Amino acid sequence: MIKIIIKDGENIERALKRYKRKHRNVQVMQNLREGQFFTKPSVRRRREIQKAAYIQKLRDQEEF
Repeated sequence: MIKIIIKDGENIERALKRYKRKHRNVQVMQNLREGQFFTKPSVRRRREIQKAAYIQKLRDQEEF
């Protein structure tokens, strides 16, 4: 459960922004969507490898 403590004098819009950022970082919705269907471990591993390769390619492009 995500808890947002509103500080004294803090704008509600700012608190909502913090909540949305925390919600996105926790990846609640993504985990729910992944749980709807079964994915084989080999497919999951292949996606992770593809994602890592993509991120590495982006980092390599930043260096040049």
